[in-house]
Amino acid sequence: MNEKLDRLLEHLETFLPKPLTEAQWKSSTAFRWRRRDSIFGSIGFLQPVKHVADITFEDLQNIDRQRDAIRDNTKNFIQKKPANNILLTGARGTGKSSLIKASLHEFASQGLRLVEVEKEHLADLADITELLADRPERFIIFCDDLSFEDGESGYKAMKSALDGSVSAQVDNILIYATSNRRHLLPEYMKDNEGYVHSDDGEIHPGEVVEEKISLSERFGLWLSFYPPKQDEYLAIVSHWLAHFGLSASQIEAARSEALVWALERGSRSGRVAWQFAKHWAGSHA
Repeated sequence: MNEKLDRLLEHLETFLPKPLTEAQWKSSTAFRWRRRDSIFGSIGFLQPVKHVADITFEDLQNIDRQRDAIRDNTKNFIQKKPANNILLTGARGTGKSSLIKASLHEFASQGLRLVEVEKEHLADLADITELLADRPERFIIFCDDLSFEDGESGYKAMKSALDGSVSAQVDNILIYATSNRRHLLPEYMKDNEGYVHSDDGEIHPGEVVEEKISLSERFGLWLSFYPPKQDEYLAIVSHWLAHFGLSASQIEAARSEALVWALERGSRSGRVAWQFAKHWAGSHA
């Protein structure tokens, strides 16, 4: 009877994600939180990232203030000094998520690790925190392109993780999130109906508005990003073309085409500059 039970348990274990081994913890610098459907329901687990982006702070041009702020904050975190959760907001393609990846590249050798969590899995933040809390490494939970619609479950989980849960914030975990908008919930004109005007002219926002800005305010550090000016965009293009091995004369010859490339896409950004550089270098290197 016991043998049959053991075989049954071994068979059932094949349906469960295996926990990370100590060798995987030590050899991996980045992880993704995944969920797998099984006969026991949906089960979350950490999956090591085999190929980690190797972008550096030096690759990110014309965002010096934001770069220095995230580097200093992450350095403080690694050194076990006080550090803030960070919200990076602004125009698309301007280097928000790249700065977080560059932070990992800079500090991985000092014990920094990155855990990427998709928005639909944010309800698992408490489970993820419990899994990481006893590890010796320092973890940044990375939430990319973060925004919520009314009623999404991940919103309250994120609020509790940042500040508000009955449990204390874990010392070895920070949250870095990117978003294209400062307020992470949509705002509607009807929300303004809750504003109250006092006799002395002071304006008090209503409960709906307060709720919608409360999540953003739980991040200790806000970094804003804006589209680069034309000369800044061309400087980014030049950096990447040089990275791909093009000569100074080849880079100069690419300037007008780089401007046309951005015009056709309707925006100038670090991402557009990178895409153009790959296209141009592939054709002219």
